[in-house]
Amino acid sequence: MVPGNRTAGPQPVPGPAAEPVGGAAEGRLMQIGEAAERVGLSIRTIRHYEDVGLIVPSARSDGGFRLYTAPDLDRLAVVKRMKPLGFSLDEMRDLLAVLDALDSAEGADRAALLDRLGMFHAAATARVGALRDQLAMAEGFADTLRDRLHQHGGRRT
Repeated sequence: MVPGNRTAGPQPVPGPAAEPVGGAAEGRLMQIGEAAERVGLSIRTIRHYEDVGLIVPSARSDGGFRLYTAPDLDRLAVVKRMKPLGFSLDEMRDLLAVLDALDSAEGADRAALLDRLGMFHAAATARVGALRDQLAMAEGFADTLRDRLHQHGGRRT
């Protein structure tokens, strides 16, 4: 297991499931609905990410409800940002492991992790460029259709 990688699973916690809505302080526990709302993902998506091992809730309530912390939401945000760039689940898992391990790595291990992080950065940058190219092509197509519409007396948009 990579140091810092949280794959051991959630620990049950007694008492109320979550504090009242407020800031997402480091130790504050949120149920899945609040976590979903804060990150902008569906509850179903978060459960899927848990099923495939990308995110593990920090705890569970006595009643079995998933409980998330601010660092859990940070992990979900990383996954959410990787998805539109076409990263695979394995790549997402790998990047999360790199980010987790960087917190405590030293020496040659840290250098290797930074190299891997640099590769992810380069891949993300290349994918963003490809998306920009696709967007430019799509905008050009929409402009062509608008021009044809205007040319033939159609509505102006």
